[in-house]
Amino acid sequence: MTLPTTSRSGNGTLSVALVSEHASPLATLGGVDAGGQNVHVACLAGALADRGHQVTVYTRRDDRNLAVRHRLRPGVEVHHVPAGPPHPLPKDELLPHMREFGQHLLGLWRTRAPDLVHSHFWMSGLASLQAARHLRLPLLHTYHALGTVKRRHQGGADTSPPDRIACEREVGLGCDRVVATCRDEIAELALMGIPADKADLVPCGVDTERFRPDGPVAERTAAYPYRLLQLGRIVPRKGAAVSIAALALLPEAELLVAGGPPPGRLGADPEVRRLRALAQDAGVADRVRFLGGVPCEEVPALMRSADVVLCPADYEPFGIVPLEAMACGRPVVASAVGGQLDTVADGETGRLVPPGDPRALADAVAALLADAALRRAYGAAGRRRVLSRYGWDRVAAATESAYRSALGARLAVAGPG
Repeated sequence: MTLPTTSRSGNGTLSVALVSEHASPLATLGGVDAGGQNVHVACLAGALADRGHQVTVYTRRDDRNLAVRHRLRPGVEVHHVPAGPPHPLPKDELLPHMREFGQHLLGLWRTRAPDLVHSHFWMSGLASLQAARHLRLPLLHTYHALGTVKRRHQGGADTSPPDRIACEREVGLGCDRVVATCRDEIAELALMGIPADKADLVPCGVDTERFRPDGPVAERTAAYPYRLLQLGRIVPRKGAAVSIAALALLPEAELLVAGGPPPGRLGADPEVRRLRALAQDAGVADRVRFLGGVPCEEVPALMRSADVVLCPADYEPFGIVPLEAMACGRPVVASAVGGQLDTVADGETGRLVPPGDPRALADAVAALLADAALRRAYGAAGRRRVLSRYGWDRVAAATESAYRSALGARLAVAGPG
């Protein structure tokens, strides 16, 4: 079936608005609110541009010195939306500014409307929904994380606005299509009353040229035979405490924990202080190194220096790190949650273990450390899996298919003329 061309150019090129209210593709990664979504939006925008589309990313202006428009690369422009004060705010404080954000989008799109809107995260969905409804633009939405899951795991520690779940339901019911990143998310949405057949399953991707098995390798000391690596934001749900407890059962390994504030500010970070105290109590403080935020260009070499990459999160909406590790040919031991149930093939590219279980994590890691051939086999299988499913070219093609399906459905409802 050939899907209709609906772009204003008439040549199949689409004008795509990606709305990402807190996660700018220009942000420095490693902060509490800067991580996988920033990478996803930046890489999706670039991959869509590689397919010939014109992409504008709309994100909140959080610095008064930012230009209104910034050309990220050919075919991709970042537009900074004035909504709220022009300085950084925690994302949980942004909801009161989303009406202003949406009104700004409406004003812009009245003059020059995109062919479709693809919002990222629930507050972007709210801001986009008001503008898309008014102008009758197709709207697709990617959640990246769900409030129901966060509340289930964090309980009273959840700092999300009280209305988050109701707003997420409104966005899911009001948009044309949900672009879900994993099967677990579709099941969670169904429990919220958003039909499973309204969702297209399109995973996040990984840069398979930057993350590859060959290339520079970060320096290793001779002090320990094996290196374990955990990479990501330094927040409790990422499970670094579980990795530290498991390390006590793995006497020949060191653990590198990468992420969080710059190295010079690690001592002031409450979570780092908590984790260091846990390492001291477990008797492994000499075998745990906190690297702080690692520049993006240094991450592949760090990945390649590890014998096993650990991803022991309590919950994980998708999880980019397993893909990056697999792309570098490294075996992964991950908790059996969220998107990791899709990305890590248990017994083929790594192991899946119950979340919050240091013994299970240590047992899975120990089996890999004892068998170099198995590590190599898992690493090679991981690379093949990433190439066949998670390259950004494949993700962009699947996303474009969802776009054209939504556009086609809109035309079918509108009828001829």
